[in-house]
Amino acid sequence: MRKITTIELIEKIQEIRAYIIHNRERFQTETFPVHPNYTYAAKNLVDYLSLRTFDIRIKQGNLSFLGLSSFSNSERYVLTNIDNILYHLKTIQGESVEGLSNPEESIWNFFTTLELLDQNTNRLFGESNNQISTRIMVTLPSEAAGDAKYIADLLMNGMEIARINCSHNNTEVWESMIDAIRIAENQTGKHCKIYMDLSGPKIRSEKIHQLKKKKKKKSQVVLHIGDRIKLYSTEAELKDAIEKKEPSKTYAALVSMSIPNVVESLAIGHHIWFDDGKIGGVIEDISAKNATVIITKASSKGTKLKKEKGINLPDTHLQLPSLTEEDVSNLPFIAKHADIVGYSFVRTANDVTQLMDALSNLNRMDIGMVLKIENKESFNNLSDLLLTAMKWSNIGVMIARGDLAVELGVERISEVQEQILWVCEAAHVPVIWATQILENLAQTGLATRAEITDASMSVRAECVMLNKGPHILEAITTLLNILRRMEAHQNKKQGTLRQLSFANEFFNKDAERFV
Repeated sequence: MRKITTIELIEKIQEIRAYIIHNRERFQTETFPVHPNYTYAAKNLVDYLSLRTFDIRIKQGNLSFLGLSSFSNSERYVLTNIDNILYHLKTIQGESVEGLSNPEESIWNFFTTLELLDQNTNRLFGESNNQISTRIMVTLPSEAAGDAKYIADLLMNGMEIARINCSHNNTEVWESMIDAIRIAENQTGKHCKIYMDLSGPKIRSEKIHQLKKKKKKKSQVVLHIGDRIKLYSTEAELKDAIEKKEPSKTYAALVSMSIPNVVESLAIGHHIWFDDGKIGGVIEDISAKNATVIITKASSKGTKLKKEKGINLPDTHLQLPSLTEEDVSNLPFIAKHADIVGYSFVRTANDVTQLMDALSNLNRMDIGMVLKIENKESFNNLSDLLLTAMKWSNIGVMIARGDLAVELGVERISEVQEQILWVCEAAHVPVIWATQILENLAQTGLATRAEITDASMSVRAECVMLNKGPHILEAITTLLNILRRMEAHQNKKQGTLRQLSFANEFFNKDAERFV
């Protein structure tokens, strides 16, 4: 990074401003067909995307050198921030500030845009029971059905949103869960939003047939690097192959997938991941009805291949509808009972339109709609997804970090989750931070240092999702404590500069101790 003159800095920032204005006119952002709740947000999102086409590191460093506000925290009010910077730089240079608003007169600024994001957050998640900005969502286990006391305990410990995963159970169980939630609300005096996830076209391992068996008894399939398995599109095709004794015993196992016709979309060299990335492989050979996978990632002692575990195909373009027949059949129940619907495996703007149309036909234009960003395509299309979703009155985004890490690579997940947070803040859209938050604590009662650090980072989102577990009450309490502490220090990605107690302690001591 090098130092540049103030005149050069003004010229470079004016170039950025001109490009933002050009794109506002090009995309006609003043007349975007969005819901009134997002009129400014849509315009600002395009402004932010324009800004991020530039490498602004040199400019940011030089602004910091001058003691001025930099670009680094301007997501919510991009053009106003640029005008503020130019106003001060030109004042320093004694230049005319004609055409630039006085920073104190700007309609959209740090405070008004923060209020707008808060309004969108409250509309989606409701007012906080915990009196903090970040809400707590908890996935309900099947055992929660009919158990109002269990739900009441969750509410009293800090849960504000109950998540029902529609990939499991049925409407009878879900309705029993919802009844328990409403009873618990009355008992505790605490409100609780109901969030229901659509299943989406989730590919899972369905039937597993072991070929390399132990001497006397059947055991679970354990895969090692170098092993080969055979993939089938359907369980019927797998059974047919077994009956005809087609597969060689050199394969470790035969595996059918939960969604038909996936094999025909595969290609040699495509990567495949099982069970949130615990097992990895590459497509080695393809035939009409099956594919051979060579295992390239597993633990040194081998990794168990289990049924009903997710399969990710990050290199494969699948011709699958994001809104499945099962989702469509469940939507009337969800529209009747839920406050928020989670859209699993959404990929394109057209997918968003399909769900909005379906909900409109059910007269639920008020229901919250959360776009779950969990694959490479949805991440790449995030801006289009948001601008389309802004036609709806009440939207949010979930960062499904588990599937994203598998799809994009674990090395990229830190970078990707940051980028999603930035873009959503520019769009004034609340974010749910999801997947394995305090997972070890919820499952075993003991938290790792790494997951405590991860949980502390979640304060920059508007909601954090915890998964079910035998120690979930302790996990909620711990998360709430972390969020309360961190909120005093952090607002989105900007430090609040709260007074530090150890700084006071430093000056309260005798200064002569260093003499």
